[in-house]
Amino acid sequence: MRFYLDHAATTLLRPQARDAWLAAGQIIGNASSTHGAGQDARRVLEESRERAAVMLGCDPIEVVFTSGGTESINTALQGLWAARPSGTDSIVLPDAEHHSTMDTVAALARGGARVRPVPVDGAGRIDMAAFAIASESAALATALVANNEVGTVNDASALARAATAAGVPLHLDAVAAWGYLPLSFRALRADAPAGAGLVAMSVTGHKIGAPVGTGALVVARSARMTALLHGGAQQRGLRAGTQDIAGAAAFAVALECAEADREAESTRLALLRDRLIDGIRKSVPGAELLGDPSDRLPGNAHLLFPGAVGESLQFLLDMAGIAASTGSACQAGVAEPSHVVMAMGRSERDARSVLRFSLGSSSADADVDAVIAAIGDAVARASGAHTAERS
Repeated sequence: MRFYLDHAATTLLRPQARDAWLAAGQIIGNASSTHGAGQDARRVLEESRERAAVMLGCDPIEVVFTSGGTESINTALQGLWAARPSGTDSIVLPDAEHHSTMDTVAALARGGARVRPVPVDGAGRIDMAAFAIASESAALATALVANNEVGTVNDASALARAATAAGVPLHLDAVAAWGYLPLSFRALRADAPAGAGLVAMSVTGHKIGAPVGTGALVVARSARMTALLHGGAQQRGLRAGTQDIAGAAAFAVALECAEADREAESTRLALLRDRLIDGIRKSVPGAELLGDPSDRLPGNAHLLFPGAVGESLQFLLDMAGIAASTGSACQAGVAEPSHVVMAMGRSERDARSVLRFSLGSSSADADVDAVIAAIGDAVARASGAHTAERS
């Protein structure tokens, strides 16, 4: 039997999203075509955009369908940078961002952008005072709503207010947060002047039960953004190419289901998560919970096991039928310490001794019980691997 505790990497396809995906996939016609078949496809596409907009708290025209979080983040950061006002050359980048953000900013830095780093505290939360100072006269700013590794929640409203006060365009990465936290693009943009404050927000489909390869970038009407892809005027000219009708339909349905279930599911997952954390601590007295102990994503349990090797722990648990993660799935297979944990002020050795358990729609007591039963022996054996590594 397998026990899946890596929902932060990807989660189950919702039956409702699958049904919408298959139904829309039977529609023949390019939504950009002017004949009847094309207009039938366009009708489904725009209905899906309208439904997504209701859930995301924005206008339909502000929804740009993408292939997921990485594309949305790249489109936002590269597009805002290319359209920046003359005389601005700095990007505000908190230290514990997702690699999609960090690597995109690194690419822009190679082209001349200056990076203004912002520290995070010991729980992984962005230093708001430093963020506000760094945002002054910057070209753009970006920030996670919730940290994808340790689960700590940032104050999205405070980030948006700081960007508004500084007159800087802000991109929020809501990939890990949407479906678990109440988020409205329109509410976060309140009182923002044109082209400043929150202007873009990234969301993905496969973290909320839509197919992999679906997602959206919400782009404010007033945003100044240059397109990455060229070849058509689709989606306000911000993403050229034939649009994925089936993906849009499935994504919109998944958004609706996630929002409808959000409060009840968050409560259920938080109870399971807390039982998991308590059970691990009893089985491994030295285990330390990282991230904010209370203000965190409901399904996230990120723990440090001093003296153990995280990769060995992951392997040993996998042998026991338990799927967990040492960090972001985007870095899977790369033997390097967690940059998030190190940004929180921990040592490189600590950053190699962590494991993330993330719960989702299929999670149940049996998953928690399996981890609690296996973790003690796994840590003992992984600690031996650490000893061998030092020698």
